[in-house]
Amino acid sequence: MRVIICGAGRVGQGIARQLSGEGHDITMVDEDSDLIDRVQTDYNVKGVVGHAAYPDTLRLAGAEMTDMLIAVTHFDEINMVICHIAESVFSVPSKIARIRAQAYLAQDKAQLFSRSGFGIDMVISPEIEVGEAILNRFRSPDATSSLSFEDGRLQLLGMRVSAESPLIDTALDQLDELFPDLSARVVGIKRGDVVFAPRGNDLLLCDDTAYVAVIPSHTARLNKLFNKTASEFRRFVIVGGGNVGIYVASQLEADKSVRVRLIESDPVQADIAVSKLKQTIVINGDGLSRDILEEAGANSADIVIAVTNDDKTNMLIGKLAKQMGAQKSHILINSYELAAISSDLDIDAVLDPRALSVSRILTKLRKGRIVSVQLLEDGAGELAEGITLPSSTLIGKTVGYDDLPEGITAAAIIRKDDIIFPNKDLTIQADDRLVLFYETEMTKQVERYFRASADFF
Repeated sequence: MRVIICGAGRVGQGIARQLSGEGHDITMVDEDSDLIDRVQTDYNVKGVVGHAAYPDTLRLAGAEMTDMLIAVTHFDEINMVICHIAESVFSVPSKIARIRAQAYLAQDKAQLFSRSGFGIDMVISPEIEVGEAILNRFRSPDATSSLSFEDGRLQLLGMRVSAESPLIDTALDQLDELFPDLSARVVGIKRGDVVFAPRGNDLLLCDDTAYVAVIPSHTARLNKLFNKTASEFRRFVIVGGGNVGIYVASQLEADKSVRVRLIESDPVQADIAVSKLKQTIVINGDGLSRDILEEAGANSADIVIAVTNDDKTNMLIGKLAKQMGAQKSHILINSYELAAISSDLDIDAVLDPRALSVSRILTKLRKGRIVSVQLLEDGAGELAEGITLPSSTLIGKTVGYDDLPEGITAAAIIRKDDIIFPNKDLTIQADDRLVLFYETEMTKQVERYFRASADFF
């Protein structure tokens, strides 16, 4: 597929990295020639230097022959105009825009993005998505990662296997017999630097990360099996008063039993935070200062969340907060390289806004009736939720650990209002919503499961 990415910043680079790695034909557009030189070298993409809202620049980038345009410059208005030009001048089939300002995202403004408006097919708002991801993490604070499907009715948690866990050296296909009342299923394993979809005879080993599909009401029991103790978190410190920090604080303060304090270094932005928040105490100061962190109560906080615009600052804040006595530290990181070393700094959770944006875009790129895609471990694995057509090769078949090709594991089936975990008697029906975990090289096979089979016609 031919894709134009307008904006070679951190989000644009993250999208280019993933899509180029999948073999798509990528052209990036940016006014900064140094950025274009870098992405051409790092990600094997074509580059065009110029203003992406100019028709001549888009024509030079090949807009007349492109399948998808993704506008992720730093300015909402420019992204909207780029998509409008792509629609009205070049008839680009699919257009995606990053929109950050909440004033554009209200429900009554939806017509702005319609065909009669700017012609935008998908809006991505990283700040809201990151904010929701942070809030989702609070519901499972002992997990290394947390994703949700079906409006939170199904979760996928990354759980570190400790030496004390009763699951050590247990074959996965024995878990149903040992824990028949547990609505959960191990669907992926990270062992060292390798992520793989397990078979039934695979064992969980100490220091593995197990990716487990579970319904929320069973997470407490799941925590016990992984030797984790669920805690109720009430004291939060947020460092960074931008869109993400304000959004998370506003959602947390709706719970009157929760105490939230927010640190922001810029006095103007601190005043904005004060005007938008009702119960949160806002402190204007440097989040890397021990005195400021202590004033905010980081030394006794349940969770310190660092969401400034600088990855290294976030890492240092997360490390410092843990040294001071914070129970957990969660940080925002855009750099893949820095994210890889975060565990060495005793940081409990890393949130990657680029991965969230890429996941949304991959949903548009995937063929067949795939309704959502989410990345895991820097793209080493994916989860896809798709709808099975009557002609799917899965119809009438079981989807146990050893029923699907190596590299693919079924996580759950959503049938009408029921969430069902695979077992030896369960067969796939038409119109099931099937959630699959798979290694990325199995992407084409997963797409085929959710496409119409030629043999059907």
